[in-house]
Amino acid sequence: MGSSHNNKSRIFTPCTRTHQIGALLLITTTFFLTRLFDQSFSPCHSSPVNQDGISHRNHVHISDGGRSISWPERGYGSHLSLKIYVYDENEIDGLKLLLYGRDGAISADSCVKGQWGTQVKIHRLLLQSRFRTKKKEEADLFFVPAYAKCVRMMGGLNDKEINQTYVKVLSQMPYFRRSGGRDHIFVFPSGGGAHLFKSWATFINRSIILTPEGDRTDKRDTSAFNTWKDIIIPGNVDDGMTKRGLTLVQPLPLSKRKYLANYLGRAQGKVGRLQLIELANQYPDKLESPDLKFKGPEKLGKIEYFQHLRNAKFCLAPRGESSWTLRFYESFFVECVPVILSDEAEFPFQNVIDYTQISIKWPSSRIGRQLLDYLATIPDEHIEQMIAHGRQIRCLWAYAPETEPCSAMQGIMWELQRKVRQFHLSAETFWLHNGSIVNRDLVEFNNWKLPVRLP
Repeated sequence: MGSSHNNKSRIFTPCTRTHQIGALLLITTTFFLTRLFDQSFSPCHSSPVNQDGISHRNHVHISDGGRSISWPERGYGSHLSLKIYVYDENEIDGLKLLLYGRDGAISADSCVKGQWGTQVKIHRLLLQSRFRTKKKEEADLFFVPAYAKCVRMMGGLNDKEINQTYVKVLSQMPYFRRSGGRDHIFVFPSGGGAHLFKSWATFINRSIILTPEGDRTDKRDTSAFNTWKDIIIPGNVDDGMTKRGLTLVQPLPLSKRKYLANYLGRAQGKVGRLQLIELANQYPDKLESPDLKFKGPEKLGKIEYFQHLRNAKFCLAPRGESSWTLRFYESFFVECVPVILSDEAEFPFQNVIDYTQISIKWPSSRIGRQLLDYLATIPDEHIEQMIAHGRQIRCLWAYAPETEPCSAMQGIMWELQRKVRQFHLSAETFWLHNGSIVNRDLVEFNNWKLPVRLP
C-alpha cells in the first residue's frame, strides 16, 4: 500500500517551473538534433547569406573546397531527382547522319574542340550520368544527340539535308509525338540557335532547347529562344583553362597588367567591333585590340591568345554575328572583368547568379572614349572584388564530370529539373478513362507504328 501511495503521489505532483524549463529544453534539443540529422543526410545543405555574387534567400548549398554555389530552394527542391533517356545512335535511322555526316567521316573528337564543343560534351556527360535511364517508360526527359553544327561546318551535311534528317529522326520517336516534344532536349550550340534546323518552328517549338544564344530577331522574324522553356548554357571554354590545378595561362596581378581594357576579336564588319578597333587605334596605351589572323605565322596560338586576354583589367565583349560571345566566359579564367557590349545577350543560371557583381553591361550605342573614361574611374579594390566574385562562380562555365561538385552540367541539371512535368499536354494525343494514351485513330500508344505522323 505504501508503494502504491507513493506512486500516486508522484503522478499527481504539480508541475513546477523546474519541470517546465526541463521540458522546454528537451523539446528544443530534440528539434535541433532532428534538423542536424536532416541536413547531414541531405545531398545539399541550406546556405546562409553570402557575398559571392549569388542570390541570398532560401538556398540549397553545394560546397567545393574554397568555392560554393547555392541553388534556391524555391523552384528547385532540396536535391536533384530526374531520369533522362539518351537516344542511341543505332536505334534511330538517320541519327548517325546528324552525328557524323553523310559519309560517317566526321569524328566526335573533331567536333568537341572549339566554340561549338558543348554539343559533344553534354552528350558524353549524359551518357555517364547517374541521372541517365535506359528505360523510356520511366524517363522524365529525352535527350536527342546531334552534332549538326559541326557536321555542317565540316561539310558533312548541307542545310537542306540537316532539315530533312531531323524530320526523319523525329518521326521515329513515338515518345516525342506523345508529348508534342515537350519532354525532349536538343542542343544548338551556335549563334544561330535552333535556326540550324530550318523547320524548328513546326516540329520542336515546344521542346527544350539548350543554347548559348538568347535572341536572333535582328536577322529573323522570330527568335528560337523562349525564356520559359529553353535553357541558356555556357560557351565551350578550352579545357586547358577550365581544368583544376595549373591551367594553360595563369592570371596576372592587376598591378602588372599593361592595359586598362582589351578586345580580342575580328571585326567581321560589325559596327561595335569596328568602333572598338578604331578606339584602340586612338588610345593604344589604354585599349589593346590586336589584328587577329585566321591563319599564317601571325595567327595567335591558344596560349598566346589567353596571354593577351589576361593583360588587361577589363575584357570587352561586343556582339558578333549573334548576341552571345565566348569571350565573356573566357575572361573569368584569366580573371579579367568582362564588359558586355551586346544589348540582347542572355546568360546562364540567372536564378543563382547576380551578374552585376561579376561583370559590367554597357550600352552598345555608347562605345567610345566615354567607356574608357568610365572604366578608368573604377578603383582597383572594386575590380578585385568583382574578380573574387567571378572566381566563386566560374566553375559553372566548366563542362566537367559529375564527380565535380560544381560544373556547367550541374547547373544544367538543376535547370532541367525545373522543366520536368508529371503530364505533357499535346494537341495530337488523347487519353481514355483507364489512363491509356491514344492517337486520333484511338490507337493505344504502345501500338503506334513508325514512322509516327508529325504535324
